[in-house]
Amino acid sequence: MQQVFYVLAIMGCGDDSTACSQARVEPVRYTSYVACQEAMPDALRRNSDLSYPVIGGACQR
Repeated sequence: MQQVFYVLAIMGCGDDSTACSQARVEPVRYTSYVACQEAMPDALRRNSDLSYPVIGGACQR
């Protein structure tokens, strides 16, 4: 069975949190979706320098 990894994509969005696009991908691979979600607050703080009205994150396989 192949192991699944998750990456944390940092998303830049418009004022209304729509029209989001991937701005960065964190260099860490996570072995579970839960671990990826738990890392999101710190990752968002590290990427607060992006020039978008709203910064978000998404865990992706």
